[in-house]
Amino acid sequence: MYEYSGSIHIHSTYSDGTGKIEDIARAASETGLDFIMMTDHNTLKPKEDGYEKIINGVMVIIGYEVNDMNNKNHYLVFGLNELIGTYQVLDNGELGCKLHAKDYVRQISEKGGVGFIAHPDEERRITRGHIAYPWLQWDSNDFHGIEIWNHMSEWIEGMNESNQMQRFLHPLKSIISPNIKTLTRWDVIAQQRHVTGIGGVDAHAFKQTLMGFFDVEIFPYKVLFKSIRTHILSDTEIRIRKQDNFEKNKSSILGALKAGRCFTANYYHGDARGFRFFADYGSEVYNMGDTIECKPGEIPILRIFVPQSCDIRIIYNGTKITSQLGMHLTLDAKKSGVYRVECWKNNKGWIFSNHIRVNINGK
Repeated sequence: MYEYSGSIHIHSTYSDGTGKIEDIARAASETGLDFIMMTDHNTLKPKEDGYEKIINGVMVIIGYEVNDMNNKNHYLVFGLNELIGTYQVLDNGELGCKLHAKDYVRQISEKGGVGFIAHPDEERRITRGHIAYPWLQWDSNDFHGIEIWNHMSEWIEGMNESNQMQRFLHPLKSIISPNIKTLTRWDVIAQQRHVTGIGGVDAHAFKQTLMGFFDVEIFPYKVLFKSIRTHILSDTEIRIRKQDNFEKNKSSILGALKAGRCFTANYYHGDARGFRFFADYGSEVYNMGDTIECKPGEIPILRIFVPQSCDIRIIYNGTKITSQLGMHLTLDAKKSGVYRVECWKNNKGWIFSNHIRVNINGK
């Protein structure tokens, strides 16, 4: 398998970010990323201006983040050359799509786009003046995936008066793991149909004045690129830095994400390259996102390999069924259902795989 590391959910000066795309790509290059996926709010202007290309040795994929007229139901969209629906300026000066969220998700899928629910269970209970942007349209069945881990959402939700300064100065240390409510929701939906889990940084490079005079850039792009990444796996090599194959390479990355052939990792706890979760069944190898149809009396073997020693946990239908300290783990998948892997270090989440589905005796 060929492996590529990317950062998803990034904003630039085309919406509410503070960085230019060429500078963001430079920061990505300096931190070893292969691709970045831009998601400025309700605009494809950077794509129209020619920024979807290789910049500073990094593949820049241009998508957008759409929201409804209540500024809820944020959705990350990739693979389209148009905005879906018509837009109106909201009271806060931002744009909102006039379509119902269920409708723009459906239309995006019908037109060949790939979409992921952004920060689905965001609450922001403590921080004043910063409203939450949760996903409310859970009766939709057309979204391809869920952002199971959002750096900015976790950072701001855990902030209070006593830890505010520390979180501003050290935005990476406070990130523990994906929202348990989101993981639970993901596992429940995955038992019914495939849905990909991705990680996002939600990078804006916001600047904040502390104590009335101390200016801090609390989310520098280069810093966030050292946190939550999404790795994709491909059967064939993607010439990631070749400009002439850009559209083909982009399709390969989006296809891997849509299929769930990817995993999320927090690089603050270590380089995750080399993580593998797959299943042996008969003479075939099945990867994340795959479904295994088992014959009577036969069961697949799940295999996990990790580049560094950690607490490896196997999650079956949302429940941890086994765990082991080390760099590898093997398990017979004796029951029908969905299996995924979590890797933890010092009680902090490091790697979160996508599911492998097992159907035994047609169930």
